Amino acid sequence: MGKIAQGILGGLSGKVGNVIGGSWKGINYIRIKPASVANPRTQGQVNQRNKFSSVLEFLKPMGEFIKVGYKTTTIKQTAFNAAMSYNLKNAITGTAPNFTVDYPNALVSKGSLPGAVNGNAAVGAGSREVDVTWDDNSTLSDASAFDLSLILIYNPVKNQAVYTVAGPSRADGSETLTVPADFIGDTVYAYLGFISQDSTTVSNSSYLGSVTIA
Repeated sequence: MGKIAQGILGGLSGKVGNVIGGSWKGINYIRIKPASVANPRTQGQVNQRNKFSSVLEFLKPMGEFIKVGYKTTTIKQTAFNAAMSYNLKNAITGTAPNFTVDYPNALVSKGSLPGAVNGNAAVGAGSREVDVTWDDNSTLSDASAFDLSLILIYNPVKNQAVYTVAGPSRADGSETLTVPADFIGDTVYAYLGFISQDSTTVSNSSYLGSVTIA
């Protein structure tokens, strides 16, 4: 049985008829209980599930990175949910029912801080190394020479990610990440963003392209 708090105009908790009420993050809500669906696996529903699964698979191995990369988008939602929402809308490619993540359009960090300029990823001099470089654009808008780099290398074959959330500064212009030995021969995808020194603002990530690990 549902309860109405604070009188008839207060929050509804539980179910009254086909109306369901509750509270999430201090926000009262109500929704209508959905009617039963004769065919819960319509083509549209299957397509949406496949898109959701593709984005979830992409984001899960970088969960801790996403907490930092989407930390400024967490009003009324978690960082992970914000990343899911953005990439579902903007980073899906393929033909139904075979959908995949569109890596160049994916964002692994999102915010208003100026992003990278002339970012690039390339095979490093040593085994299993990826060299990431960028230009110092600290004179631009709110950018600072002391902003720290957010660098992520994603391997879809292994469904693993290697990353740093406190890399070299914007002024430093380069970093080398070493990936696991079993990445050798795999194609990985690289992303670069920045976070302010006080951790209050983040930039959109830049897609740096793909690298085959040697």
